[in-house]
Order: sequence, then C-alpha cells, then structure tokens
Amino acid sequence: MTNTTGSKTQYLADQIAELKAQGLYNHIRTIESPMDGHITVDGQRVLNFCANNYLGLANHPRLREAAKRAIDTYGIGPGAVRSIAGTMTLHNQLEERLAAFKGAEAVVTLQSGFSANLATIPALVGRGDVIFSDQLNHASIIDGCRLSRAQIVAYEHNNIDDLRAKITATTEYGRRLIISDGVFSMDGDIAPLPELVEVAREHNILLMVDDAHGEGVLGRGGRGIVDHFGLHGQVDIEVGTMSKAFGVMGGIVAGSQVVIDWVRQRGRPFLFSSAMTVPDVAACLEAVDMLEESEERVQRLWDNAQHLKSALADLGFDTGHTQTPIIPVMLGDAQLAQKFSRRLFENGVFAMAIGYPTVPPGKARIRVMNTAAHSQADLEQALAAFETVGRELAVI
Repeated sequence: MTNTTGSKTQYLADQIAELKAQGLYNHIRTIESPMDGHITVDGQRVLNFCANNYLGLANHPRLREAAKRAIDTYGIGPGAVRSIAGTMTLHNQLEERLAAFKGAEAVVTLQSGFSANLATIPALVGRGDVIFSDQLNHASIIDGCRLSRAQIVAYEHNNIDDLRAKITATTEYGRRLIISDGVFSMDGDIAPLPELVEVAREHNILLMVDDAHGEGVLGRGGRGIVDHFGLHGQVDIEVGTMSKAFGVMGGIVAGSQVVIDWVRQRGRPFLFSSAMTVPDVAACLEAVDMLEESEERVQRLWDNAQHLKSALADLGFDTGHTQTPIIPVMLGDAQLAQKFSRRLFENGVFAMAIGYPTVPPGKARIRVMNTAAHSQADLEQALAAFETVGRELAVI
C-alpha cells in the first residue's frame, strides 16, 4: 500500500524548514522538576527566568496540601460540564471568594484564561456588532473576537486619541465593545485604564480588560488592574487567569451579576467543556487565602523586578517601556535572540527567546520573568550570566 501522507504534508515540512532558517522555529525544552525559582530543564539545573509563576506559588506546600485534601474528599475530575453535572461545592466557593477578593458583584471560573476570553467575547457581541481592540492584545482576545463574527477595529497600542478617532469613524454598529489587555505580556506596559473607562462612558460602550498578567501582581495584594486604578464598578468585564501568579490553572470572568449570568448561559467553553478539576480549584482557593493574608510576596516580586530592571539598564541592555515585573531584553534579530537564549542556558539561566509571530518581526527579545521565588543571590547570578553573554555576543 502506498503511503501518500508525506506528499500531502510536504508543504508543512517546507514551512518548518523555512522557520528554522529564519531562526523562528520554537525548540521546546522539557522541565523535569517542580516549577520553581530553580528547575531542571533537559537534564540541567538552571535558574528559571522564563515562567509566569510570579509569586512562586506553583510548588508551594500549602497549595500542594490543599489539592491533596480535596482529592481525598471530592476525587479528581468533575466528570461533566458545569451546566449539566460538573459544578461542585468547591467551584461555587472559589467564585464567591474571587468575587470578594476582586471587589466584583460576581465571578465565573473556566478552564483557562484563554477559554475565558473565548467564552466571554462571543457571548457579548456578534455579527453586526463592533469590537475596538488594542493592536497588541493577546492571541486569546484576537481569537475570541474572530469567533464572535463582530467587526474588529484595531486601534494603535495604548493610544486613546486613535481609539476616539476609530469610534467616531465607525458609524454602523449594533452593540459595541472596547477590549484591552491590562498588562501587555510581551512589553510589560500597562493599559491606560482610567482613560479607557472615560471613553467607554462617553460613548456608552461596554469595556472589557484582560488582566492575565495583572492578577496577583497589580493592586492591593495582587487584586489586579481595576483595584490598581481604583476603578471598581467602572469596568464592565474583567477577565483573568489563575495559571500565572496563582500558580495553578483556570480562568476568571468578573463583572456585574447580569454579565456573569449571561456568560453562564451562552459562554461556549463553559457550556461545552468539562469543569476545572478538583485539585486545581482547591489549590486556587488556597492561593486566594495566601494573597489575602499577606502582601509580602507581591512586594518581593516588585522589589526583585526593580533591581533587575535597573541593573540590566546599567549594563547597557534595552528593556523597552516595561512598567511591571515583565522585563523584555530587546535584541531585534530572531537568530540573535535564539543564540542569546542558548548561551544563557549554558551559563545556568533559563530565559527563552521570543520572536515572530508572538512579537512583530524585528522585535525579538529575551523576556525575563523574575518571581518572588528568587533570592538576591539568584538575581546576581542571572545578571552575571546576562553580562557574560551580552559581551560575548557584542550586545552591550
């Protein structure tokens, strides 16, 4: 029997070869230890400056124990979608706690932050409606917008004047929605949320912010961007995630009771995909407890970030316009970024190169993700590695 699969997929092999030639092929490394400040990657013990584990909770004993206790009580999987037979006591408890934590009327949780955007956007708008979306919004927002079939009008990144102009120029619409990331994950800058609230109010447009990288980072004790700016009750929908600072997995949609009720009725990932697992929910509940008890981890994260940003700049690195613990080391060329990442790894630091399509062509970088799990000695070790590689590759 003749195997024709190879000929049918030759175009994929050709495109993969082209990615490799351009330095854009993503070589995925394998982690062989718990997620923490130090991890074992491909058999090598390294400093981890690559993950979104902002507060160092992914391997925290309290979260592990909470997950184990919940398994003994409730089992592991819910076995169904939330709307049929998958809503457990723990799900309701987590949503109530998160609503109180974030100062929102109500919260619904989903399997991930990506799923939260895919559930929320198409539930709010559809064909004949208009979405005004920041040009640098996350892929999950872009995909949610596409699924909605609404007209998508992109405005210049964080440019309120351009947003106003795009709103004025768009005269045919049913419903309208403004969407922005809260913290932009590749550059580390923060959305001008007060101005977005003002524009949304002026034009009577729904406002949605995706705070994936603000949860556990911005605001009092990590309550997020709405709390950071003191805008409770003025942002219609706040989407977030529990897979970064919370150290676990899951998505958050916070807002008014009517918005959350509607997402429960029409959010397709909520209706047609199984609920968050028991250990995930229990660990998230424990993370909320820890954030409410103390702001020490959040403060340590910011202290580490300030030290790293200042020291990298002193060494001569370009760290862009970051306002958060996300620190992009801008290198421009994708092949240079990949080589820089490999040399860092050889020097004991795991920090991956980021290139197209995650960032625009010519904007390749090393994205440095420090956490509250890193000590002062860890930071100095990382800085020494960056200096060594930077001088070796004539970047500084």
